[in-house]
Amino acid sequence: MSSKKLLIIGSVWPEPRSSAAGSRMLQLIQLFKEEHYHIIFASSCGKTENSANLLGIGVESKFIELNSSSFDDFIKELSPDVVMFDRFMTEEQFGWRVSEQVPDALKILDTEDLHFLRKGRIVAKKEQQDFDDSYLYNEIAKREIASIYRCDLSLIISEFEMELLQSKFSIPKHILLYLPFLLDGIKNVDVQQLPSFTNRQHFVTIGNFIHEPNFQAVLYLKTTIWPLIKKQLPKAEMHVYGAYSSQKVQQLNQEKERFFIKGFAEDVNIVMQKARLCLAPLLTGAGLKGKLIDAMQNGTPCVMSEIAAEGMFGNMPANGPITNDALAFAEFAVRLYQNEEEWKQFQVNGFSAVKERFSYVDFKSEFWNSLDNIISNLQAHRNSNFTGIMLQHHALQSTKFMSRWIELKNKKD
Repeated sequence: MSSKKLLIIGSVWPEPRSSAAGSRMLQLIQLFKEEHYHIIFASSCGKTENSANLLGIGVESKFIELNSSSFDDFIKELSPDVVMFDRFMTEEQFGWRVSEQVPDALKILDTEDLHFLRKGRIVAKKEQQDFDDSYLYNEIAKREIASIYRCDLSLIISEFEMELLQSKFSIPKHILLYLPFLLDGIKNVDVQQLPSFTNRQHFVTIGNFIHEPNFQAVLYLKTTIWPLIKKQLPKAEMHVYGAYSSQKVQQLNQEKERFFIKGFAEDVNIVMQKARLCLAPLLTGAGLKGKLIDAMQNGTPCVMSEIAAEGMFGNMPANGPITNDALAFAEFAVRLYQNEEEWKQFQVNGFSAVKERFSYVDFKSEFWNSLDNIISNLQAHRNSNFTGIMLQHHALQSTKFMSRWIELKNKKD
């Protein structure tokens, strides 16, 4: 058995029941557990009641401080073989310390999704402009792409984002790895146990409300799309689920309009299986959409926007209609809600997409082939990425002295 150590530095503690990012992190943990890594998950954030029980799956937890040399002592003593940063912000905060204290550790960045892409789309929407390349070149892009270069390997969750990084920013392919959600296939026996078309009712959507694109999608659904659907289906209800629903979310609850804010979903599978259709009219965002994965796994067809569908289906048929037009979106939803044969075909499409595009077994092999190759040729791999070496040098200087200054200031205060 291997005694290798993996240190994961989390921007937050994983919450698999609250967000797709939380589920994604547990999938990555499972990859390393199967290779018998000793795993330590560290974060400077506080835990919540929704945080996963890491100890229950054999993962140690460690609280770490920002801008503190105590981290230097901790990681030097730990001496991990691999360090994985959860989003680029943690690499900015701790990456230079990792390089200084354990220079031979393999550094992996899990981007989750491209934050600068999401930011650019949000800005374009606020400015009521069509999104174009000019919105990509924002301040977050400079930070996130620098972080990608400084790491030995970055995990990219969407094929669309893989293409974007290479075509628009000329990032070398050998420091990127496409690694989407890692799912088990849906067995026939499980499919047979799912509620049928006639045993389902109403519409559903779900998403963590801390994530701004989810709130904007629900607002758009409430003000523009739902009135069109309700006019043709007056007995149908819209059920909105999501963790951290603030007052601005709760005030969208309108019983007379049959638009219900349900809050946190204790079991997303039950929620999806009760619904006949999932609606995902996302106007902004990036990465892969967990709500579509939840829908497909539970046999729930979905009507979605182009951004919602982005990176999900490749050349395969989607598990529902795709449109950015509000009127067409509502018409698709009404038609599919009433058409059992079409509904069943979209359900089958979803099962096929899960099996063919998100197979845990298939991507597991590719992941370890890539890691083993880099680990066995680490110095040559780094030498082939001179931009990363250069950015690492400057980050060690600027970030280091800023962090030291903050640490000293905190001690004086």
